Amino acid sequence: MPLQVHLVSADAEVWTGEASLVVAKTVEGEIGFMAGHEPVLAILAEGQVRITRADGSKVIVNAQDGFLSMEGDTVTIVAGNAVLVS
Repeated sequence: MPLQVHLVSADAEVWTGEASLVVAKTVEGEIGFMAGHEPVLAILAEGQVRITRADGSKVIVNAQDGFLSMEGDTVTIVAGNAVLVS
């Protein structure tokens, strides 16, 4: 079962979709999420969020100032500033 990913900035939805893997930088280090991961709430650090879609293609977002949460198979990333790179 894929992850449901919602990545938003303070003023817009940046990317939403299904993914097999999400990797993000937190203030405690880099963390990766796959389906079935335990619930997490973490503070987002400045850096890239790397999303691997189910078909293997990548989505890269530069993000900073916010938080991320994992609940069930849903990853929500709320960033003060986020820009889609690819």
